[in-house]
Amino acid sequence: MAKSVSNTPPFAPFEWMIAWRYLRARRAEGGVSVMTWISLIGITLAVFALIATLAVRSGFRAEFVGTILGANAHVTIYNAATVDDNGGTQTGIADYTQMAERVAAVPGVTHAAPLVRGQVMANKGQANAGIEIYGIDGADLANIPRIANPETAVGDLANFDQGIAIGSGVAQSLRVGVGDRIKIISPNGVKTAFGTSPRVNAYDVVYVFSAGRYDIDRTRAYLPLAEAQSFFDREGLADELEVMVEDPDRVDELTDALLLAAGDRGMAWTWRDASGSFLNALDIEDRVMFVILSILVLIAAMNIVSGLIMLVKNKGRDIGILRTMGLSEGSILRVFFICGAFTGIIGTAMGVILGCLFALYVDQIFGAVNWLSGGTAWDASVRGIYFLPAKLQFNDVMSAVALSLGLSFIVTIFPARRAARMNPVEALRYE
Repeated sequence: MAKSVSNTPPFAPFEWMIAWRYLRARRAEGGVSVMTWISLIGITLAVFALIATLAVRSGFRAEFVGTILGANAHVTIYNAATVDDNGGTQTGIADYTQMAERVAAVPGVTHAAPLVRGQVMANKGQANAGIEIYGIDGADLANIPRIANPETAVGDLANFDQGIAIGSGVAQSLRVGVGDRIKIISPNGVKTAFGTSPRVNAYDVVYVFSAGRYDIDRTRAYLPLAEAQSFFDREGLADELEVMVEDPDRVDELTDALLLAAGDRGMAWTWRDASGSFLNALDIEDRVMFVILSILVLIAAMNIVSGLIMLVKNKGRDIGILRTMGLSEGSILRVFFICGAFTGIIGTAMGVILGCLFALYVDQIFGAVNWLSGGTAWDASVRGIYFLPAKLQFNDVMSAVALSLGLSFIVTIFPARRAARMNPVEALRYE
């Protein structure tokens, strides 16, 4: 009989039956201890926190990159400064139409548009706001996804040639809407015998957009290209080309071809150059947060050791009897391994469910938190975006599951091995 039991295959049905009886047993009967319940709750909360953090991290990065790519050029091309005959510097692009056509012909480029840029003061009554004007053709403006999004905008972009388009933050600062008239004031105006007179023009607000970024909505406005050239005294010139590409993640591979198409004076500035330091900071923060939360999972998993040691101590008599009946050390080890691993599996499953629910209903959860805090839980001026994003990704969930189960299984081996090596004679001596 002993020989047949010893030669049973690993994880035989009777091993699962014994482990299940130990897990169901009451504490008074030497069953699952309070420490096991604590470890179960700890693993659940740790996995939940890990998945929730990974989802928010992925959502924040996706939203941040989305606002960059959806409201800004993927590549900005401009001319290097040259010195004219009068000793002044010249950076404008005179042949911007031809340059835009050459750049647009580069494989991988979807759009190229000339721009005129300048900083001005916007005014309406007693309200003022410093803004940056982008001079662009209406057809080119319609190709910028975050600006031409009808779901978040007010007004008709078809009327762009008849006025000015402003960000929602600018509209809020000036307390204006579509149909109102605002003044644009530039200190670099007309030179007269009495000095430089500021240039002032008035425009009807025909479009109010929301790019999803606080800094963009608060400072940006668009004028028709010809009007911006006239206002900033850049007749026949463009300051730069705004270039959109098919795959922004591979924009560096197109840089050489874009510079070749731009000409000898062409310079390129990609979206990675503009936001690379911030993205690197996000990557570092992601790694640090993953390590910290992994430590929390490890601490929760270590509680399994405490609970399992207490279970082994309470079941010493049973271990001795099972060994004398012919169970091998391997069978005893697997019985108690199942007990500990089962705690890790249940805790991980519950943590995954809570984490996924948090990611799926983050808007409702955050709305409740924001309401309870009086609307001060999220400051867009500090964080740059208007809401807490969460993006549930399969790889993030699987990494959390693998980490939790891996740690749970590893720490379970040590007390299970101790139970397997228990001497049956010593276990039954005082029984």
